[in-house]
Amino acid sequence: MGDQIAKGKLALFLYKIKPYLAMISLQFGYAGMYIISMVGLKRGMSHFVLAVYRHLIAVVVIAPFALVLERKIRPKLTLPIFLRIMVLGFLEPVFAQNLYFVGMTYTSATFASATANILPAITFIFALLFRLEKINFKKIPSVAKVIGTVITVMGAMVMTWYKGPIVEIIRGQTQSHNNTTALSTEQHWITGTFMLLARCCGWSGFFILQSFTLKLYPAELSLTALICLMGALEGAVATFILEHNMSVWVIGWDSRLLAAGYSGVVCSGIAYYVQGVVMKEQGPVFVTAFSPLAMIITAALAAIILAEQIHLGSILGTILIVIGLYAVVWGKSKDPTASSLLIEDEKVVALELPVTVDNKTDGTGPPGDFIKVPIKAQESC
Repeated sequence: MGDQIAKGKLALFLYKIKPYLAMISLQFGYAGMYIISMVGLKRGMSHFVLAVYRHLIAVVVIAPFALVLERKIRPKLTLPIFLRIMVLGFLEPVFAQNLYFVGMTYTSATFASATANILPAITFIFALLFRLEKINFKKIPSVAKVIGTVITVMGAMVMTWYKGPIVEIIRGQTQSHNNTTALSTEQHWITGTFMLLARCCGWSGFFILQSFTLKLYPAELSLTALICLMGALEGAVATFILEHNMSVWVIGWDSRLLAAGYSGVVCSGIAYYVQGVVMKEQGPVFVTAFSPLAMIITAALAAIILAEQIHLGSILGTILIVIGLYAVVWGKSKDPTASSLLIEDEKVVALELPVTVDNKTDGTGPPGDFIKVPIKAQESC
């Protein structure tokens, strides 16, 4: 009996932390993408082509699993669902990712990952507009979510308008960086920042629309494959319009292929699927709440591998964003989730005790015929 109780508690604990482990693991994947993509772009790869190849690779990897594992549960693809998938294929694969790649080349990989910290605040605002979140100013968690959102926006403004002196994390980093070609001027830095903030708005809209689409099309793998397919097709059209040199499609067996393959498998295929699964249970705000971890990992890797400069404005803005972010996360943690509701239902079921009652005592059956009647026990305080 004791072993069964211990196993049950362990299973419940693993069930509770599974969404957290999934999202933390994704941040390591995103951090790797920031560095690898930056290396590929510095070698002259077109960001439009990178986005197209990324999603083509994701389709090749995810589609077989979707066809096999979801063949019995895949709902019918109606026109309204298809139109939503088309919009999803534009919002993140085309709009958000290309703005991100351009903004990153104008600024830095560290700065680009830091601006993603504003994503939870933007997602929270969109969730309010679409009534996925509710605010009650009489409750502290709701106030914390609002205040956290304001602080996060202030941090983003600091990062945008105040660059500040260079903070030398690794000795000799400034000298080695000055020997390389500077990709971002002062004007490019501001332009790149606005691109990265616009990318966060598009990415947030993607999460909101994905949460609505999953309610109509609850097949995560199939939805992921369709989003990647539409993103690749729409991105290819944009590339043919904006890139007139056909040689941009040629890539070799180098960092450019690695950037497309890694980001396609990890950050499009796996990420879209995992985010969809977690989002169905925890909501879009929870999914976006772990971006500071990717920023920390990226900053460490970029300072070592890419010898990037880190400015004081980026650090101050990031501190404000993280403070505001976790105020939002704390307030969000007080909201009931699908997981907590399921656990409460399991508690009620566990408290139902089968009691045998003789039918002859209530006249509902022949004498001597016994039935089981569930009686809910009261929890002790």
